[in-house]
Amino acid sequence: MVQFYTPWNGHCKALAPEYTDAATELMKENVALAKINAVKEVEVADNYDVRSFPTIFFFVDGDPEIYNGRRTKNAIVTWIKKKIGPGIYNLTTEEAERVLTSEDKVVLAYLDSLVGPETKQLAAASKLENDVNFYQTTNPDVAKLFNIEANVKRPALVMLKKEPEKVVHYDGKFKKSAIAKFVSANKLPLVTTFNKETAPSIFTSSIKKQVLLFATANDTDKLLPIFQDAAKLFKGKLNFVFVKMDDDEVGRPVSDYFGVTGDAPQVIGYIEEDDRIKFTFEGEITLEKIKAFGEDFLENKLKPFYKSDPIPETNDADVKVVVGNNFDEIVLNESKDALLEIYAPWCGQCQVLEPTFNKLAHHLHGVESLVIAKMDGTRNEHPRAKFKGFPSLQFFPAGNKSIDPIPVDTDLTMVALYKFIKKHAAIPFKLEKPASSTTSKSSTSKVGVKMEPGNVKDEL
Repeated sequence: MVQFYTPWNGHCKALAPEYTDAATELMKENVALAKINAVKEVEVADNYDVRSFPTIFFFVDGDPEIYNGRRTKNAIVTWIKKKIGPGIYNLTTEEAERVLTSEDKVVLAYLDSLVGPETKQLAAASKLENDVNFYQTTNPDVAKLFNIEANVKRPALVMLKKEPEKVVHYDGKFKKSAIAKFVSANKLPLVTTFNKETAPSIFTSSIKKQVLLFATANDTDKLLPIFQDAAKLFKGKLNFVFVKMDDDEVGRPVSDYFGVTGDAPQVIGYIEEDDRIKFTFEGEITLEKIKAFGEDFLENKLKPFYKSDPIPETNDADVKVVVGNNFDEIVLNESKDALLEIYAPWCGQCQVLEPTFNKLAHHLHGVESLVIAKMDGTRNEHPRAKFKGFPSLQFFPAGNKSIDPIPVDTDLTMVALYKFIKKHAAIPFKLEKPASSTTSKSSTSKVGVKMEPGNVKDEL
C-alpha cells in the first residue's frame, strides 16, 4: 500500500499515526505500507493521476487499486485483510467476545455447515463490502451473543453496529448480491455525523443521494431527533448526514463547500456523483416537510442550485475570472475557443501551475477568438463544470459548446499547452516571430498578438 501525501496537508497529518499503526499490524501479514512525498516526487504522482491528498493505492502484482475507505487503522487493516484473506472467518465463543468489543460493525451468519454453497455466497458478498468484517458460525452460543435465537431457521444473518440501531436482522435470500445490498444499506447509522473518520464511508456508499442537515449546537437538540425520524422513512434509499456548522475543523469547511452561510439551520439534498448536484430545502424543518422533500428527491422533482461568487466588476486581466453566474457568458460563448482551469486556492499543484498559466495567457491575450480562464472550483459551480480533482484543465471549442469539453491531457508546460490549444482550436490563429528584434522590441501578428523575446513562439 502506498500513500501519496504533501507535508502541509492537514488530512495527511491526521492520517499519519493511523497509517503507521496499520503498517505495524500488517507486518505480520507480509504487507508493506509506504509513503511518497508528492511535492518531491511530482512525476510519480502525475503517473498515477494523483490530484488530491492523501491518495492511497493498494498494489497487487504491480496493479494499483485506490483506497477510498475510512482513514483509520482498523479500517485500513480490515480492507487489506479482505483483499488478501478468505473474506469470512469462523467465529468461536472466545473470539466472539473480542469481536463484539473491538469492532464497530460486523456481520455474522448462523449456518448448518461452515462449508458449502451458503459459505460461498457469504464470502462473495464479503468481497463487495471491504470495510465490514464477515463471520460465520454453527455454534448456537455464538449466535446468541449476536442476538440470533438458537432455534431460528438457518441460514440466518445479522449485522451489529455500535450505535442506537445496534441490531439489524436480514430476511432476504441468501445470495451474494442481496446480502451485499443489505450490508451497504445498513452499515451507516440512520444519521451519520460528518467528520474525518466518517467522510470516506459516506462518499463511497452505494447510496449516492444524501440529505444533509447543517446546524449549530444551539439547534442540534431540537432538530436532530426530527432528522433521525425522517431518516427511518428512507432507510436504504437516502443517506442522512448531520454537519456541525460550528465545528471549525470540519463542519465549517464542509458548510462553505455546500454554500451554507450564517448560523441558521439548513437542509440540502446532494448527489455524490460526477455532477455533484445540490438541492435546497425551503421552509421550517419539520418531519412532514423533510418527508416531502425526500420523496421529491427520489422522484427527481427537485430543481438543482449552483453556488457562485459575485461576478467581477472588472475582468480585464489576461486570465479571465469565471464564476458560476458568468460561466455561460465566458466559457460557453460559441464565438470563442476557451481553455478553462478549475482550481482550488489550497491546491499545491494549482499554485505551481499559476505562473505558467498566466504567462501563456499573456502571450495569447491578443487572440480575439480565444479565452484563457480560471474558476475557483471550491466556491463556484455550473452543470457543465465537471471535474474530479484539482487542477482540472478543459478545452471548450468554439461553435460546439453543447458537447463535453476536451480534457487537457498534455504536460502542464507553456509550450505543451500552446500546442494543445493550436491542435484543438476550432478557430485557427497564427503567431509570428518579429522580423528583427533589433529594430523593434515587439511586433504584431496577423491576429494582433504582440510577440516578445522569450515568448511562446521563441520557445517552440
